[in-house]
Amino acid sequence: MKISVFGLGYVGAVSCACLPELGHEVFGVDINPLKVRLINSGQSPVVEEGINELIEAAVKAGKLKATDDVEAAVLNSEISLISVATPSNPNYTPNLTAVDAVVRSIGMAIQKKSTHHTVVMRSTVQPGTTEDRIVPILEQAAGRKVGDRLSLVFNPEFLREGSSVKDFHNPPQTVIGSVDETGYAVMEKMYAGLPGAFVRTSCRVAESVKYLCNVFHAMKIVFANEAGSVLKACGLDGREVMKIFCQDTQLNISPAYLRPGFAFGGSCLPKEVKGFLTLAREKDIAIPALGSLLDSNQAHIDQAFDLIARDGRRKVALFGLAFKPGTDDMRDSPLVVLAEKLLGKGFGLAIYDNFVKVSQLLGKNKEYIDHEIPHLDQLLCAKPDDALKDAELVVIGHADAAARQTIIAKCQGLRVIDLSGYADIRSAPGIKYEGICW
Repeated sequence: MKISVFGLGYVGAVSCACLPELGHEVFGVDINPLKVRLINSGQSPVVEEGINELIEAAVKAGKLKATDDVEAAVLNSEISLISVATPSNPNYTPNLTAVDAVVRSIGMAIQKKSTHHTVVMRSTVQPGTTEDRIVPILEQAAGRKVGDRLSLVFNPEFLREGSSVKDFHNPPQTVIGSVDETGYAVMEKMYAGLPGAFVRTSCRVAESVKYLCNVFHAMKIVFANEAGSVLKACGLDGREVMKIFCQDTQLNISPAYLRPGFAFGGSCLPKEVKGFLTLAREKDIAIPALGSLLDSNQAHIDQAFDLIARDGRRKVALFGLAFKPGTDDMRDSPLVVLAEKLLGKGFGLAIYDNFVKVSQLLGKNKEYIDHEIPHLDQLLCAKPDDALKDAELVVIGHADAAARQTIIAKCQGLRVIDLSGYADIRSAPGIKYEGICW
């Protein structure tokens, strides 16, 4: 394929170096004459291991050349990758001045083509930018609609400085958001031969994934640093502890817990977080990120309450009271906290949890719920139907299959707030469904 790469900074230069290895012919485009001269002389405009050799080989093979002529690059290529900078505005939103200008220039050149052209956004932008901002600019400049010999794609890059050439050839996955179907096929052909899954999604999701990855990477670094500081104050080697920590690929380094839903609770997590924060205070170690965990968890419970209270006081059927399904443990359950707040604000409340039986509660579990909701026996229902009687709003903390089927059958026209993300509830016809994070 013939590909034009707009912006010969870090991402653009790596693309110019690596795409010829996949058999493509590449035109690098930049307004900086020095970058253009460097590429054409077989040198990289950025410092990166292995990149000079690749650029030199591509130029010698006639598979890479650079230019400042936008029109020539577009007319002689099938795909245009946009990798120009998106620096931060004073309010930290990305400055899209360069992106807008490049899209407009590419679109004006496309006007002179009768064949199909694919424009690929690679610059980091906020969710919605491609469809809400780039589409109208491109369509106006190109004089045609996306879908009419024109495709528009968002393809986030996950290249790390220092290992970007290796990252390009060994991606964990290739994420493609496209405005039209043809865009997916074009990108699949462009990346043919690379390992990892080829993920087709919407532009908005693809834009969001890029942001989320970098935020998560930053959070992991902060977690390791704050934990390491506390451990060092305890006379321990934080790296040794973290090495063992990372060997757990079932819970620690895994998709476990990385599913948006309701707040954490139970007899372990809140207690251990409080204990670790106390330890940090005793050692006089500042851990602002970890120190905000409990506040963040409470804010999520408050968000659920605000969602419920949006339409005023209603009679609520709450499904689930234990901190997770399959247990009657209500200690520090966020659902107990939510129920308590609803009662305190004057909401009518009926609760169904098939694992919670007041007569069978023992020990600390019984002490806790007697203190938090002393009249639980008056609120707890024996059957899902009983909880739903006269309900004006349904809140699902967790519910077994039978309870969910009852909700689907009996809640036509009712607003149902799902805190766990049950697919059968979400797809049920006639229910006014709303998830807490979706």
